[in-house]
Amino acid sequence: MEGICTSRAMRIVGHLDMDAFFAAIEQRDDPRLCGLPIVVGADPRGGKGRGVVSTANYKAREFGIHSALPISRAWRLSESARKQGNPPVTFLPVRMERYAEVSAHIMETLRRFVFLVEQASIDEAYFDLSSCESYTLAEEVCRKIKHAIQEEERLTASVGIGPNKLIAKIAPACTSPMA
Repeated sequence: MEGICTSRAMRIVGHLDMDAFFAAIEQRDDPRLCGLPIVVGADPRGGKGRGVVSTANYKAREFGIHSALPISRAWRLSESARKQGNPPVTFLPVRMERYAEVSAHIMETLRRFVFLVEQASIDEAYFDLSSCESYTLAEEVCRKIKHAIQEEERLTASVGIGPNKLIAKIAPACTSPMA
């Protein structure tokens, strides 16, 4: 049949997702923030702010704060958690130029290991591992990618693999930090 791929080669797709990317960069760049709940997004203006949470680290997520949550709601959740004896949430503005700079470094690192990379967002990418010819070898490449990012950027990433983008993206859900 003309136009139909008949190759029997196994397709292996990888998906890289940086863990709480914006918040992780803020903590890395300012070690005083380590261990504290962090929200990056719009100015909460004492609970009257407009806009949304861009990201929340895992400590802030324990209070129900997550990406795309209205910032005023995030403020209320943070205040509720604080009144229960938890540390106050640190709200930080988005520093997109900084995140883009770090993202570019991460994508360069990824391209040292694989040739075909499709950047899906500032902190996500799909990549082709089909040349590995086995999932065992693909997993080893992924471990090396994660290790290189950790060593070079001091940031963590979740990586999944599968026969297509969907499976690769949902695969790390069970291995992500705090999953």
